[in-house]
Amino acid sequence: MGSAPGDGVPAGTSKVARAAFPKGCLAMRIRDHLGVVFEDEEFRQAFGEQGRPGISPGQLALVSVLQYAENLTDRQAAHAVRARIDVKYLLGMELTDPGFDFTVLTGFRQRLLDHGLEERVLDLLLEHLADLGLVGAGGRQRTDSTHILAAVRRLNRLEFIGETLRACLEALAAAGPQWLAGWIAPAWQERYGARTDAYRLPSDRSERDRLAHQIASDGYCLLEAVHADHAPAYLREIPAVSVLRMVWIQQFTRTVTDGVPTVGWRGKEDLPAGRALIASPYDPEARYSQKRGAPWTGYKVHLSEGCGDARRPNLLTHVVTTDATANDATVVDAVHDALTDKGLKPAEHLLDSGYSSAELLLTAPVDRNISVVAPVRPNSTPQEVRSTGFGRSSFTIDWHGRTATCPSGQTSRYWTAGLDNNGRDAIRIRFATTTCAPCPVRDQCTRSTQYGRQLTVRPREQDALLERVRAEQTTDEWRKRYAARAGIEGTIHQAVAVSSMRRTRYRGLAKTHLGHILTAAAVNLIRLDAWWTETPVARTRTSRLAALTLAA
Repeated sequence: MGSAPGDGVPAGTSKVARAAFPKGCLAMRIRDHLGVVFEDEEFRQAFGEQGRPGISPGQLALVSVLQYAENLTDRQAAHAVRARIDVKYLLGMELTDPGFDFTVLTGFRQRLLDHGLEERVLDLLLEHLADLGLVGAGGRQRTDSTHILAAVRRLNRLEFIGETLRACLEALAAAGPQWLAGWIAPAWQERYGARTDAYRLPSDRSERDRLAHQIASDGYCLLEAVHADHAPAYLREIPAVSVLRMVWIQQFTRTVTDGVPTVGWRGKEDLPAGRALIASPYDPEARYSQKRGAPWTGYKVHLSEGCGDARRPNLLTHVVTTDATANDATVVDAVHDALTDKGLKPAEHLLDSGYSSAELLLTAPVDRNISVVAPVRPNSTPQEVRSTGFGRSSFTIDWHGRTATCPSGQTSRYWTAGLDNNGRDAIRIRFATTTCAPCPVRDQCTRSTQYGRQLTVRPREQDALLERVRAEQTTDEWRKRYAARAGIEGTIHQAVAVSSMRRTRYRGLAKTHLGHILTAAAVNLIRLDAWWTETPVARTRTSRLAALTLAA
């Protein structure tokens, strides 16, 4: 990337033009304070050594970040490079430079993905800021996640299978038009020529079942034709054909009786787990999930940022993108490893209860020297919730003898070590039916009429830690310490408001993650600009009704 001469003004810039630069220009202050952010050498492996000189990859990286900072499309970003004097100043370009075609940005993003360089954009910015003392190891960081909508339309089950088959036919028509024209029946063109949302589906249940059976049979017929020995082999390599095959495996059953195939829907209990179930033919990596009753199809992003240091702005340090079904707790170790590799390992990490686990609270201070501050979920057994029965605290556990004693003085019979539903270590303790059946306080202990009381506990060290944290998180001191975590909610709101992060611009997990990397870099530049101009942090907005309620 070229550098600006003299005071950083592009060559050929007159004093009149320099005076015309807006005082509140983000692009200018980035250049003035940070200079060259991305060197071409950092992206060399994504570009060839031969041929005519191309467009500076350092400039393209900076334009990509600015694109998210101002929520621009590729066309708008390319136009800004060509027409805006502040962007030329940021990039160190001549005023007469014509810029580049907007399709160059698409190719640049694909090169980053093909060569595994998508993380470098944020990492290079953080390295530059670390040299300036604006980020560093130690201190506090906080992490939280939010849902990301896929760039596809949500479909019901009948629309989904119809559109999956139609998408496959469209791909075959583009890749093998002669083969498809010689095979397809005329009725198929009428049946699948338009998108499934372009016509009204039948409302009668029997008609819908008949249509689903027709689509399923047609899909199997197409798959058999594509995989026939005389069909061109390249047809089987088309991604849409693979998606059709997987969707039909997931959605239908097919049995053959006396040479007659029978096709039927899979029941809900027979469908694959949500993490494997394809939700759209146009983005096979998007998944359906829901949180607190709010469903979505897409992904989930986890943002980490520094906080609590008045000498530095709160800047995003790491981004993780997962499918929508991924448990938050599964990314914590990866976040800690990444922050350590970047030289940004925090001394204290604030997380919400979705990330928290006994293993994390126990091992993070020892293995990584990171103090995790996160609430643990309360004991949610019916006895604890009602506060009228015998909860976990009413039992005495003999860890050496591998038994538990109930409030009536009876001893458990079974002690089974294993894993819980989330794959974590757990111990199941059960009392014999003959022990609990005659107990006079049975109703306060268990609702089961066939079996004795059962307890599920963690291994000894984890169990003791959980009880201690549950007691600590009720204190004012712990709540005050944990209150700083709430600030990450504002960061998520800013990312959504600035770059429309709620809905991904691209299809696929890798491209969506690249978009989140660029969003994080853009938010950092916006926060740096506010830091340089001493713009005060916006106060949390409270409606008049909420303020009235708080006052009361």
